[in-house]
Amino acid sequence: MISRDQMVGPWQVPVADCGVTTADYFGFAGEAMAMGERTPVAILDAPAAARLAVGEAITNILAADLRQLADLRLSANWMAACGEAGEDAALYAAVLFHAIGEELCPALGIAIPVGKDSLSMRTAWRDADGNSKAVVAPVSLIVSAFARVSDVRRCWTPQLRTDRGFTSLILIDLGEGRNRLGGSVLTQVYGGLGTRPADLDDPALLKGLSAALAELRTLDAVLAYHDRSDGGLAVTLAEMAFAGHCGIEVNIGLKDERELGNKAAALAALFAEELGVVLQVHVENCADVLGVLFKHGVGHCSAVIGRVEPKSDRIRITAGKFVIDESWETLKREWSATSFRMRALRDAIRSVPRRSSRQRPRSLLRPCKRCSVSMPTKTSPRRSSIAVRAHVLLCCVSRASTAKRRWPRCSIAPASRRTMCT
Repeated sequence: MISRDQMVGPWQVPVADCGVTTADYFGFAGEAMAMGERTPVAILDAPAAARLAVGEAITNILAADLRQLADLRLSANWMAACGEAGEDAALYAAVLFHAIGEELCPALGIAIPVGKDSLSMRTAWRDADGNSKAVVAPVSLIVSAFARVSDVRRCWTPQLRTDRGFTSLILIDLGEGRNRLGGSVLTQVYGGLGTRPADLDDPALLKGLSAALAELRTLDAVLAYHDRSDGGLAVTLAEMAFAGHCGIEVNIGLKDERELGNKAAALAALFAEELGVVLQVHVENCADVLGVLFKHGVGHCSAVIGRVEPKSDRIRITAGKFVIDESWETLKREWSATSFRMRALRDAIRSVPRRSSRQRPRSLLRPCKRCSVSMPTKTSPRRSSIAVRAHVLLCCVSRASTAKRRWPRCSIAPASRRTMCT
């Protein structure tokens, strides 16, 4: 059965790092699955893209209750346009010599027992004018990671907790401050690719991270977890705030004081897609958590970068003199706009509601403040009577569990049923 899908938290934000299933109907043991890919990086450096794909799959699946890295198994899906100039050499370098087969996986102590390949990733055609056209895909590796987990309930999610008092955010930067932007989303937004891509330079850091997280799980010290990948650290932090519906206050320190006024250095710190993770921990546990990270060899690239603001709606991220200061609602609308436009292109245009760029899309679901059940709001195209009945039922159950406590009127249920919730 499915224990963890892509949706996280009461607001069902699709930011989960991995999927988790239970092995049977009675126990809590199960399996975790995650994926990793960095295809755009392959245009610049195929071996680096392969290493990043493996690293991303691992940092994703570490959100689950994984005891040790040796329990992990990978499946590799290779894609290349064999026969094209330079592609065969790039594939060989990525698969065997420089990246996966003889270096990275042996260093990590994990195996790739299965996989597949698609080695004809080229298409050619003639346009209406008779001109020859062709598209060649870069060498790409899509990694699927699998592992057994002892307890599916111990899976971490990116949802920031707002019910645990004062909490801090810790960044573990496996790129060790290099902040390389090549092949990142930021460079693509501006129509380029950059020159130097991110990479997994030291496999020992990934092994140390895995061991440290396993120990932190036994201490129950981590409240939320999210890996850094597409979009960089700024997007990682924003997604955590989206899932938690709360604000954050973050200050990303730059390596050199001379970089404080350097906008390029600030953008690199915010949007570089180096491997890494962000943890939410209680303020009182920060010293213990950092001690565990130093014990396993990743303390030198770890730092407390900010705090969670449960009663705020502002995402405030500072890097040098560069500041992002927006409400999480505003950023989430922009974050969701890409999926909306992709759907408009993919589906029949009539099936997609048209919205002005200035119109604010409202959520179709809103949680009841009293019983925490998500209900269709008035902006829903059609109110579900089944959902209303479920809401009323759970409101009554909540009332019964609080003895004679008088609940305020519910604003979500229709007027005809509101008296049942009081």
